[in-house]
Amino acid sequence: MREALAQAGLALAAGEVPVGAVVVQGDRVVGRGHNRPVAGHDPTAHAEIMALREAAAALGNYRLDGCELFVTLEPCAMCSGAMLHARLKRVVFGAPDPKTGAAGSVLNLFEERRLNHRTQSTGGVLAAECGEPITRFFASRRQEARSTQHPLREDAVRTPQERFAGLPGYPWAPQYLSDLPSLRGLRMHYLDEGPKEAPITWLCLHGNPAWSYLYRKMMPVFLAEGHRVVAPDMIGFGKSDKPKKDSAHGFGFHRQMLLEFVERLDLHDIVLVVQDWGGLLGLTLPMEAPGRYRGLLVMNTVLATGEVPLSEGFLAWREMCARNPEFDVARLFARGNPHLSPQECAAYNAPFPDRGHRAALRAFPPMVPEFPHSEGAEVSRRARDFWRDDWQGRSFMAIGAQDPVLGPPVMHALRAQIRGCPEPMVLQQAGHFVPEHGEEIARRAVGYFRP
Repeated sequence: MREALAQAGLALAAGEVPVGAVVVQGDRVVGRGHNRPVAGHDPTAHAEIMALREAAAALGNYRLDGCELFVTLEPCAMCSGAMLHARLKRVVFGAPDPKTGAAGSVLNLFEERRLNHRTQSTGGVLAAECGEPITRFFASRRQEARSTQHPLREDAVRTPQERFAGLPGYPWAPQYLSDLPSLRGLRMHYLDEGPKEAPITWLCLHGNPAWSYLYRKMMPVFLAEGHRVVAPDMIGFGKSDKPKKDSAHGFGFHRQMLLEFVERLDLHDIVLVVQDWGGLLGLTLPMEAPGRYRGLLVMNTVLATGEVPLSEGFLAWREMCARNPEFDVARLFARGNPHLSPQECAAYNAPFPDRGHRAALRAFPPMVPEFPHSEGAEVSRRARDFWRDDWQGRSFMAIGAQDPVLGPPVMHALRAQIRGCPEPMVLQQAGHFVPEHGEEIARRAVGYFRP
């Protein structure tokens, strides 16, 4: 089967459905084949047929008595018929094919007593390993089809999909929408996993310069509980479209987009999960529709009301971004999260291949409301009053103690503004990007918010 998997890899490299097959006589491979219908303009050029043809040529006989065929996917009716006609001794397949499988999934030609030859069949050998490339292939094709439904605006750029290939710990299928009024045709990416009617929906909002990848360690814990997880990439970040101009970004624009997003997906029983800008914006959402929200999981963030001076740590960060707008995002994450692998750190660089994709990274630091008249300050003051006086849900706070920007002093001040917020969970080893230590936080939160 390993030989058949190698053939499947050749099919994938050629843009074909990744199925591979080999024919074995004794301990010798006498025929190899992989899918070639597209390249060969041949509807019969399935991997099994290609392997049977090569084996028959090698042995000088179309009858392959005593031979066995190994294939990564359950054979279809055409290929099963060819195997029976070749008088194979046995066929061994990997992943089942519930739509066209003719070795037990849809029908079983190998157990059809009215035929004049019986070939043994065995399924499920390395099934997961054989099925995974096929699943990824069709997920990619569906994504490409969706991409054509969201044409790119002339004033925006879109990160090439190959930049996101093979990211560690991020297996979820992308979702897109572009018809929210505030988007005006920009394509927004989000993850939406778990049952729609789950008892809890975890709405995970990232900050700058992160994206939904930030929550990859928390999502599996939530999903294992049977909950729903929704994690959007804000415009300018991750897999979402990126306006070319810094001026396209504003507090009101991003807030309105999130309000419309929650309404469009009709999210309910929400536990709002926020960090950094995910909190600056996200903490202003529940007061507009309090009935949708049941809880708050808040990590290193702030409500910027314009009434309290911004922290020295934030001012230093803002100055660094202005001085060095092309800063290395991967290096930033590596410096504050030494436990991350180089590949994980590189995933944070993936959305930003060049300067033209980095408008949001330049725009967000000066967007933080600094004065009472700053954009977003007034709505943040209203949100502060809501959390202090009207919030009816439960709250859970986790603090990265090593954060010089939005660390313990800022978070303890925020806790005092959230009605009923208990003592926080303090992670002494964590810095600003607290969700990078998120598995333990998620486990604690699941127990805390369990219905």
